Amino acid sequence: MSDIKVIGIGNDHAAVDLKNAIKEYLEGKGYEVVNYGTDSTESCDYPIFGEKVGRAVAGGEVDAGVLICGTGIGISIAANKVKGVRAAAVSEPVSARLTKEHNNANIIAFGARIVGVEMAKAIVDAWLEAEYIGSGRHERRVDQIRKIEEA
Repeated sequence: MSDIKVIGIGNDHAAVDLKNAIKEYLEGKGYEVVNYGTDSTESCDYPIFGEKVGRAVAGGEVDAGVLICGTGIGISIAANKVKGVRAAAVSEPVSARLTKEHNNANIIAFGARIVGVEMAKAIVDAWLEAEYIGSGRHERRVDQIRKIEEA
């Protein structure tokens, strides 16, 4: 099973309620959750929170990250600018599982305007329960992604 014990969670104003629901859900499953997101519904900028979680994951402050904005797309793009981050925005559990198995994603993202609470829980569960395959073509491709960061 996974080595993930501490999860960083980040969100913008569009995702406060879903962030709180997922944080509570993860804590109920025994994870420590560090909140890097906003707790206000006042308009704010998602790149700030994507970067915070990205840096926490890349720096080893947390084992993995969950990001939520309106769609999950913008916040994941921001996180992916941090060296060492492989964030994937998904909207269903199959993609969540495959992004861990094939891409070794260390951050999962989804949209509060796209998925509901139960789907978000299913996404998080699929991602956390999946294991990186880490051999053959998948390892080769993740290594190629790392080399792009070095260029």
